[in-house]
Formats: sequence, C-alpha cells, structure tokens
Amino acid sequence: MPKNILIVLGGGRPRGNTAQAVEAFARGARDAGHSVETISLVKNEVRGCLGCNACRYGKPCVQRDAFNDLAPKIKAADCIVFASPLYFWTLSARIKAFIERFYCLAEYDSDPPFGRYERYPVHDSALIMTSADDNFWTFREAENYYRLAVVNYIGFRDRGMLLCGGCGDTGGAPQIDKTGHLERAYDFGLRLYEN
Repeated sequence: MPKNILIVLGGGRPRGNTAQAVEAFARGARDAGHSVETISLVKNEVRGCLGCNACRYGKPCVQRDAFNDLAPKIKAADCIVFASPLYFWTLSARIKAFIERFYCLAEYDSDPPFGRYERYPVHDSALIMTSADDNFWTFREAENYYRLAVVNYIGFRDRGMLLCGGCGDTGGAPQIDKTGHLERAYDFGLRLYEN
C-alpha cells in the first residue's frame, strides 16, 4: 500500500552529503510507489520550543515560524524521515528544534506509558545521517537521541536508520558519491515498507 512520506532535512549544504542521501532515498521510495515530499529546515525556519504551554490551553503556538505551516503535513504523513548531518556527535540543532515543537501536537493522556506525559500522533519514522568520520562510535549519541526522543518518548514506530559515515572531510567537497551510501539510500527508500 503506498505511503505518504515526509522527509525533514535538518541542515547541511544544498548539494551536500545529506541532501544527496535524501535524494537517493526519495528516488527509491517513489520507485516503490510512495508519495514523497522533502522539507528543508534551512529554507523553513523552525525555532525550539519555548515551554510557554500556550498550546496546552487551546491556543496556537505563539511562535510564528514555519512549524505552523508544517503541522498539517506532519499530521498527514504516514512516515517522517529525519535527515541530518552529524553535528557535534548528534543531530543538528534544526532537527532538534523541529522535534521539540512536536510538543504542541500532543494531546492529554490520562494513562500515559511510563516516561511519557501526553499522547502524540503516531507515525512511522526513519533516520538518515551522514558524517565525515566513520568510527564504531560515530553515530552512537545520534542513534540514542533518535531512539529516546522520537521512538521511545513520542512513540513513533521505527522503520530503520541509514548511517553514512566516511563521506569526506568536513571542510571539503561532499564525497558521498565515492562511497556505497547512495546505493544504500536508494535501497532503503525502495524497501522501507517491504516487511
């Protein structure tokens, strides 16, 4: 069954490693029959949550930024793919701000699961990341954050992660095309809903 996939690109250069990985993934997902839209948080600014709780009293988010326009797309998506370069051993600040703002989409839950206070819209999710380094621990903190915040706390159903290390010097030109990651990204998109 075709799915509605929303890719949220949290930074990086327009033709950088992460953007190229996202393009390959999107091509694979479209070839599998899914509808795919990519949103760049560089072009659509989303600021972090202020914790003002206006949304808890039936008011719209007090911040006037792109999140308000993205909220209907988030709610309509079957799968949200979080895509980010590795910044300081974790996801970019843009992606983290985007995730924080899910707070205004939450609803009261009288019997929340352990460790959670409210109910969020349930979606599938995936993570795509790129980095210059390719050590056994390179993505450890990013993986932990994704699992803790998105999967365990918000409650999304994880469809997998594509972690692309060794994509070239951080100060140089993107080199993901010299690795096998673009083929892996295409295959990830193509097979995202195979099982």
